[in-house]
Amino acid sequence: EVQKLEPTLICQPPYAPELNPAERVFEAVRQEVEGIVYENLAKKQEAAEKFLKELAASPERIKSLAGWEWIQNALNSRAIPVT
Repeated sequence: EVQKLEPTLICQPPYAPELNPAERVFEAVRQEVEGIVYENLAKKQEAAEKFLKELAASPERIKSLAGWEWIQNALNSRAIPVT
């Protein structure tokens, strides 16, 4: 059934972290909030959410974190706009 849809195959690199680009975003969040003593867990969550909102407001920063070259190449080859 899937073959009838004629999907475009995208070659992925064998290195595991590149198969999960969001991991770099998670690492940026960890670097932002770890190593600080918070009053409680809610305060730490608040700090993480604040940082995530900052990232969401900066698409270029997200691209720099999660826009692996192979992803960009795959998107460009399919003429999918990268926003």
